Amino acid sequence: MTSASAPTRPGAKRRARRNALVGWSFILPNFLGFALLTLVPLLGAFGLAFMEWDGFTDPEFAGLSNFARLFRDSSFGIALLNTLYYAAGHIPLTIAASLGLALLLNRKLRGVGFFRTAMFFPYVTSLVAIAVVWNMLFNPEYGPINQFLSFLGVQDPPGWTSSSAWAMPAVIITSVWRDMGYYMVLFLAGLQAIPQEYYEAAKVDGANAWQRFWNVTIPSLRPTTFFVLVMVTIASFKVFDLIVVMTDGGPGRATLVLSQLIYREGIRENDFGYSSAISLVLFLMVLVFTVVQFKLQQRKES
Repeated sequence: MTSASAPTRPGAKRRARRNALVGWSFILPNFLGFALLTLVPLLGAFGLAFMEWDGFTDPEFAGLSNFARLFRDSSFGIALLNTLYYAAGHIPLTIAASLGLALLLNRKLRGVGFFRTAMFFPYVTSLVAIAVVWNMLFNPEYGPINQFLSFLGVQDPPGWTSSSAWAMPAVIITSVWRDMGYYMVLFLAGLQAIPQEYYEAAKVDGANAWQRFWNVTIPSLRPTTFFVLVMVTIASFKVFDLIVVMTDGGPGRATLVLSQLIYREGIRENDFGYSSAISLVLFLMVLVFTVVQFKLQQRKES
């Protein structure tokens, strides 16, 4: 037995080595791109957070002075609150809208393929075009949104992007409209993976539509919902381009968020040390929220 199996061991080892090399050959290009474009800049930003550097002179070690400056910078406090404000509005509304669309389009309807494509299309459309169109829709004087509100009897329609109080809600509405189609596709995949036997058993037990949704659909969608929640949370904290195009952080600092403050301090002001310190704070915020979500998910599954 031993003598018969011994000659096959070198061949098995060669096959295992060859399979490993084939696997690494597929992984290596993506890993090199990640290392050069993400990992190395990320580690460099961590180091710069403790430096003073304007991009032209040699970096100088600054210790914790950049982080101490955060507590004195009113723009950082406002950007932090605005980021949390945006996340608090964008996360639940996007999840609710995408789940609602998925439930609506998970039926055998005529032209359902067209409607699914139409809902997904804004996600792949140019963000600049989306921002420009929605700015026109939100125009306080000539925009159709305020004209419709006036038709409904609203005496003083919001100023939207020209108002400090309404600029962030306008950005949130636009962002939800753009993103909900993408997450709708994820929820659709989750809904179609639920065995129909679950619903049939619930009907036999006398469950109505709401009870089937609450006791069958929601628990079965828990993995999908968790994934969507993590992805939407990360996207909410790093929002940048939509705000830059729609409001550029204004009016005043009403829509200034952390990612835009990082850009201003680093690219415009050439203060890369302070910009990296803000980046590190943003990274830690996203990390904490993600870890908390993972812990809560593990607790529910246990």
